[in-house]
Amino acid sequence: MSSLAKLLKWGSFAYEAFLALPIIGGLFVLSNAWIPLGFAFVLHVAAIVVLLRERGPIIGNVIGVVASIIGFIPFVGWIMHAITAVVLLVEGISTSRKTRRY
Repeated sequence: MSSLAKLLKWGSFAYEAFLALPIIGGLFVLSNAWIPLGFAFVLHVAAIVVLLRERGPIIGNVIGVVASIIGFIPFVGWIMHAITAVVLLVEGISTSRKTRRY
């Protein structure tokens, strides 16, 4: 996987993990008038485009697109961001292990 794909995968994980923080993530979204959800949507779509080109795993980013769309619902959004962060973490770790060179 290219460095751009890794950056997008780990960057989207870090952003989703931040949004999944129970009070801090919600206050960040509310105080910025839901713009962070739009940013997350664009980030996930960009990651999907790059990962499709490289035949990388896109499930976490697809879940992230859904989380960005329904993220305005208070508890549902929090759960979706947490699920997205976990899936992206698993994908990132498994991809790193597959492409490791010895």
